[in-house]
Amino acid sequence: MKLDIPAGDFAGYLFDLDGTLIDTMPLHFAAWRDALRRCGLGRELDEDYFYSLGGVPTLLVAQRIGEHYGVKLDAARVEHVKEEIYLARLGKAKLIKPVVAFARRVAPTHPVAVVTGGMPRVAQSALARTGLASLFSIVVTPADVPPGRGKPAPDLFLVAARRMGVAPERCLVFEDAEPGLIGARAAGMQVVRVPSRGWTDSETA
Repeated sequence: MKLDIPAGDFAGYLFDLDGTLIDTMPLHFAAWRDALRRCGLGRELDEDYFYSLGGVPTLLVAQRIGEHYGVKLDAARVEHVKEEIYLARLGKAKLIKPVVAFARRVAPTHPVAVVTGGMPRVAQSALARTGLASLFSIVVTPADVPPGRGKPAPDLFLVAARRMGVAPERCLVFEDAEPGLIGARAAGMQVVRVPSRGWTDSETA
């Protein structure tokens, strides 16, 4: 798959993690589905609805799923169970080769950062297990912004730009989900939309 890179004099590059650098969204979906079963949802999680929440902080996803289905869930427990299931299966994750190749190409000459809706333990584990930890010294998560200011708010992207020392308007963001695309644009950044589903074996490794 060819990435549609816009023209521009970009000084820094920001990458979402799940579904953008790493093909983990199917693993996340399965972990959410199984965690919700254990925590009392009592029905199947709709996959399209799940993907619409891509990039939203984990605890908020749990709250929204409960609201969506009209079920009272212990969001903190759902979050904990889901993350334990996901981390146990993380070894199956594959890199999304076109995006990772671009990141590796620009990293020697430009600052790069990961901007993710996952919490630090999960994000750092994913980067370590896929060999990407050394590529990204800047990793921004919801723990770095006030509660409720994760994607689709612009705060995560602005924190990353500040840590890179790059003006927001000179940043290019790679994102797969609408909340992240909205947040990046709200931060004044240009975006590259990466499909979160449909990667072929030749495009992941």
